[in-house]
Amino acid sequence: MPWITKSTKGYFQYVPPAFITLLLLIGQLSFGVLDSYLYVVVSIVAAVLTEIILSRIYFGKWKSLSSAYISGISVGILIRSVSIWPYIITSVLSIMSKYILKYNGRHLWNPSNFGVSWMLFMAPLDVAGLSIQWGSNFLGLAVIWALGLAIVYRAKRFHVTIAYVISFIILAYVRSLIVGDTFLAEVSPLTGPMYQLFIFFMITDPGTSVSTRKGRIIVVIIVALVEFVLRLNSFIYAPFYALFLVGPVAKYIDLKRSAKKAAVADYNSKPTYSLQT
Repeated sequence: MPWITKSTKGYFQYVPPAFITLLLLIGQLSFGVLDSYLYVVVSIVAAVLTEIILSRIYFGKWKSLSSAYISGISVGILIRSVSIWPYIITSVLSIMSKYILKYNGRHLWNPSNFGVSWMLFMAPLDVAGLSIQWGSNFLGLAVIWALGLAIVYRAKRFHVTIAYVISFIILAYVRSLIVGDTFLAEVSPLTGPMYQLFIFFMITDPGTSVSTRKGRIIVVIIVALVEFVLRLNSFIYAPFYALFLVGPVAKYIDLKRSAKKAAVADYNSKPTYSLQT
């Protein structure tokens, strides 16, 4: 999740890692969201080491480890297993996706979304996802939302989070009518740490977002719609799968269009010559 952009300099590069660490601490102290601190440490170390090795191999230099730290801690929070190997594999896959699954030099999947989705789908007997909610801890939830919204606002992705949340709430109401459940039950996932990571880090990732504001809003609405369909079909990890399916396609189309526009602009900028008698 590369939060560091050309316009984001200095101390701000440390804010997202600090925020996700705070989210982890609030969740752990309030509800014990972790099975073991060891699993989080292993996830972070695996992600950081993979980033160091691949950045050296592919680019011959050391990259900022902020993205790797965020991916690693996300993996440690989001998956559950009695074994340690899924945490290592998920972190390694997450970082590898940035270097291997690319188009025109840009990676298509949000790293932790790729790793977590792949592992949850391919190893359901060994891996589960986080399902704990914040419950009635409104103070912790308020802190997370206040800081999260401030960060996405600073990263110029506030509209992405808000568009998704509004879409989710509307579709949660529609789901409650279809399945006969209460609206509060359908909308309650928004109060869980899983959705905090999804809302503030995955769907707002500048590295895998499309290039226009309107396009980003359309994409997250589509993500919410796909999630809606998946939930109706009893997919437990619907938000991850929805972003996994929609995000790369949208990014590919965006990169394709950008390349075409650049080619046209380059062609039009070339001087033309004519022979006159």
